[in-house]
Amino acid sequence: MPSSTQTDMRTNWTGVMFGFLLASLAAFQQFKLPPMLPEMLATYDYQPTLAGGFMSIYAAIGLVATLLIGRLMQRYGAILLLAAGFGLALSGNALALAIPGDGYVMLGARALEGLAFAVFAVAGPVYTSRNAAPKHLPLAIALSAMWIPVGQLAASALVPLAEITIGWRLLWLATAGATLSLGFWAISIQTGGRASLDLKPPASAAGATPVRISGLEWAALSLGAALFTLWSAQYFAYMTWLPKFLVDRHGLSPNLATLAYSVPVAILLVFAILTSWALRRGVPVALMLITSICLQAAVWFALPVTDTITLGAVSLVLYGIGIGFTPVCLFALPSTILGSKRAGPNAFAVLMTGRNMGVLIGPMLLPQVLLWTGQWEMSGVVFGSITALAAGGAVVLGLILLKLGRSRPD
Repeated sequence: MPSSTQTDMRTNWTGVMFGFLLASLAAFQQFKLPPMLPEMLATYDYQPTLAGGFMSIYAAIGLVATLLIGRLMQRYGAILLLAAGFGLALSGNALALAIPGDGYVMLGARALEGLAFAVFAVAGPVYTSRNAAPKHLPLAIALSAMWIPVGQLAASALVPLAEITIGWRLLWLATAGATLSLGFWAISIQTGGRASLDLKPPASAAGATPVRISGLEWAALSLGAALFTLWSAQYFAYMTWLPKFLVDRHGLSPNLATLAYSVPVAILLVFAILTSWALRRGVPVALMLITSICLQAAVWFALPVTDTITLGAVSLVLYGIGIGFTPVCLFALPSTILGSKRAGPNAFAVLMTGRNMGVLIGPMLLPQVLLWTGQWEMSGVVFGSITALAAGGAVVLGLILLKLGRSRPD
């Protein structure tokens, strides 16, 4: 069997791609909802805050389950949990297709999918990084930041077909088909010996000396988690409600709204690769993080004046550039703060906990702002302020990294 650790001289591309596609499937599960949300709201008249919970339930499940899933994988391996994830994903899709008119049943279906997401979101990035040789680690970091937009784009690509056939149900059926396909591929990979999907630590690690993390390093990791919370809150609010905003505010058809929704996501993919390239060439993480977050804050604050199609398109492009840099920088923080040899599961668990908190808050906060004010413009003020706070935190993080003598992952 090909070895799948970072110490190998060669990258196991089967393992890398399986991890990336597994995580992308998780994102596809989550983000099949936003482009179809206008249709579903019109058909089933879900209460807006409850509809926001269809996204945030993923984060709530993640906050409760992610650390436990990581510990179970570390102790018992990933095979049984991976199988459970595939079963949960299929069950959630089936329940939503069977009883879509009840908002609380739909929330329960999304909760089952959220449990599967938690499994896939832990296992996928680990497969990607463990199967990458050292020279390919920067690419692995970029892939770790790209799986969510890839899932978003895959879901958006099906919307035009859905609208001329069976509507939102097409995306749920497609998700079930993709889940089955990846499940069968997992069986083929494991039984064929092309990569190990077990994820048990090597026996030699049993007596390894625990990683010591200084107080300043813990402060940097904690601040990084807080930045991930703030950034994820505004990002997931933006991406959850953008199709609805474009329909309501700009009068776009659902098809055009979906196309516009895909613009920043597509730009993200390009700039995530550029960020990986910049990291390899020594550009400081903090500098890119501060700049990109400031750009996103400016887009939010400019919401009241970007009320034409031209200015709206410019806004989408600028936001896409910003979100291309930020997640790669955030996922690079553990290896920047600690170095790649010391950046283990605990460091990434701290970071992902911050992310899940932001995903929980953002999609539910934006509809509340609309209920309180009745104006989309006020969401720009609220989320612009949240993003500006993240930019200030990134400045503080940059100062801590200077004190630690760290500027980029190694």
